[in-house]
Amino acid sequence: MAHTVLVTGADGFIGSHLTEELVKRGEKVRAFCYYNSFGSCGWIDTLSPEIRNEIETFSGDIRDPNGVRTAMRGQQRVYHLAALVAIPFSYHSPDSYVDTNIKGTLNVLNAARELGTERIMVTSTSEVYGTAIYVPIDEKHPYQGQSPYSATKIGADRLAESFYRSFDLPVSIVRPFNTFGPRQSGRAVIPTIISQLIAGQSEIKLGKLSPTRDFNYVKDTAAGFMAIADCQEAIGQELNIATGVEHSIGDLANELIAQINPSAKIVCEEERLRPEKSEVNRLLGDATKLRTMTGWAPKYTFEQGLAETIDFIRNNLDSYKVGQYIL
Repeated sequence: MAHTVLVTGADGFIGSHLTEELVKRGEKVRAFCYYNSFGSCGWIDTLSPEIRNEIETFSGDIRDPNGVRTAMRGQQRVYHLAALVAIPFSYHSPDSYVDTNIKGTLNVLNAARELGTERIMVTSTSEVYGTAIYVPIDEKHPYQGQSPYSATKIGADRLAESFYRSFDLPVSIVRPFNTFGPRQSGRAVIPTIISQLIAGQSEIKLGKLSPTRDFNYVKDTAAGFMAIADCQEAIGQELNIATGVEHSIGDLANELIAQINPSAKIVCEEERLRPEKSEVNRLLGDATKLRTMTGWAPKYTFEQGLAETIDFIRNNLDSYKVGQYIL
């Protein structure tokens, strides 16, 4: 049976893929996009006409409780992805992260309580765990606010938990590990490497090379969201979306160099380095809970995901400010 669903942050990277997959599944989708005077709905505008014409768009601001309530009215399910996500930008603009990530989530939770929303999926991040104290990281791992960004996501998660415990709100906390794929911005490490290589740069500018990450292909992340929404047992739960495989940034860069431009060299650039105590050095996730509850499993290999990402960036290189450090 089709549901009426709202996706906040639908104009962004993961949100646009989730919106697209929900439409393909037959859901009636309303896309909450950040208001701007250009009338742009971000990546939603680039979807095929067959998909785009099935989407109802709503321009608003997640920080505004009135707009959030209006957008959520009549929606059975809400996938809340709207957030500020760049870690470096959070170092000098933490107030905006509190307003967007914490207060924005509070607006969604309050509206859901008032409107009787059937399911709410609040998007978390593996960054809430900080550097792994043990691996693989399961949902019982301690939280560590190693950046203002991660601290606000911890706060938003705990608000979601409190609304479940205090008001029996049917919320799930969805915690993807590092997602990558087509449409990801140039501030993320995989597009940063690929765009520089495709542009023919001989020096690939990166930060620290030793940290490891557990990379999810974006379509697998979207499938995880939908599996959680369909699972009643997931209400009140926090669930990792992870592959259980880690890759160091250095190894990833060397593999992409070998594939695209073998003559390129890696250069560590000072401005790309994070403060020592803020850098998350290791992330390796455990998705046993999600697999057990929903049967979810990745359908794409890391290599398949990289191939699709390379192809996208090759065809959209003008969208990337190659070599420029983006916060």
